Amino acid sequence: MELYEVKNGLERARLLLNELFVSIDIEGLKREIEGLTVQTLDEHFWNNQEQAKKIYNQLNEMKKTTDTYDDLVSSLNDLDETYDYVKETEDTDFKEALDQDYELFEKHLNDFEKTLLFSGEYDHHNAIVEIHPGAGGTESQDWAAMLMRMYQRYGDKKDFKVEVLDYLDGEEAGLKSVTLRFIGYNAYGHLKAEKGVHRLVRISPFDSSKRRHTSFASVDVMPEFDNDIEIEIDQNDLRIDTYRASGAGGQHINKTDSAIRITHIPTHIVVTCQSQRSQIQNREQALIMLKSKLYQVMLEEQASKLSDIKGEQKAIEWGSQIRSYVLHPYSMVKDNRSGYESNNPKAILDGDLDDCIYAYLKAMVKEDEDA
Repeated sequence: MELYEVKNGLERARLLLNELFVSIDIEGLKREIEGLTVQTLDEHFWNNQEQAKKIYNQLNEMKKTTDTYDDLVSSLNDLDETYDYVKETEDTDFKEALDQDYELFEKHLNDFEKTLLFSGEYDHHNAIVEIHPGAGGTESQDWAAMLMRMYQRYGDKKDFKVEVLDYLDGEEAGLKSVTLRFIGYNAYGHLKAEKGVHRLVRISPFDSSKRRHTSFASVDVMPEFDNDIEIEIDQNDLRIDTYRASGAGGQHINKTDSAIRITHIPTHIVVTCQSQRSQIQNREQALIMLKSKLYQVMLEEQASKLSDIKGEQKAIEWGSQIRSYVLHPYSMVKDNRSGYESNNPKAILDGDLDDCIYAYLKAMVKEDEDA
């Protein structure tokens, strides 16, 4: 790398860090950290362990932000000094070290920018993902199963814990519906980008004539809200049914009449859970899901909140997709919202979704700025 390129890069980084100092309010975060730290020293702090854990998690995430910012500023100052030295001395060893340190700094700065995309009110929550095949029988049911695998692998790569809350087998292959729970910080912030209709074009493995088929599946994503959200549910408004659980290919789901289906009669919202070992546990998880859905509906009725969680809501059909995955006659994935393209659908279907998700999140930030 030429020396002037390093200098230009350092100047851009300085401007960016100055902008971030204001936009993420580093001084304000440090004041909040001081206040929360004082709370943790109170002798009654751990009386409510659930609340205490939330505060600690919040404190740790804020510290991570401010510490990373301070580290980046410190690294930038060191790079400036090294640059000045190399410019004066033309020392080749220091120039080589400067190039290596600058590349590492650029990576860390880029990673830090990505974390700042998750500033939505609900981004840090767990995520509940529901996948439903569109019309097309076995083809679309198999496509829904491929999406389930993609998200499970993505969850593994992001160190999210992934639970199958409910699963209904397809008639010949694939699935009719599945509900996944992603547990981890910013799980919803990442996965909210996936809400919408996904389209697959391929040579069908179920067609003896090897014809090309187009399949659709819908992905719905919502934040999982805490038990303490203010949603009152009248028990008289609920119809609760039990049924025998059925896992994907017989996988580790309890095959007893422990599965729970709850219907909220006034809104016709239905939630199901079969992942736990008892009716009581499945009922508790299903109620959390129901409260999350009711809370989401309530928030969507407020125009000021709509843009945060509404996402894409379209019919599961041609022309409505948010993303297309083409496996034949060529290989490509294209996100219709951000314009992101990749010629490696295999990697994306194996869970390498970060580039696609970050492109969407950046496009949404730009759209908000332009609005």
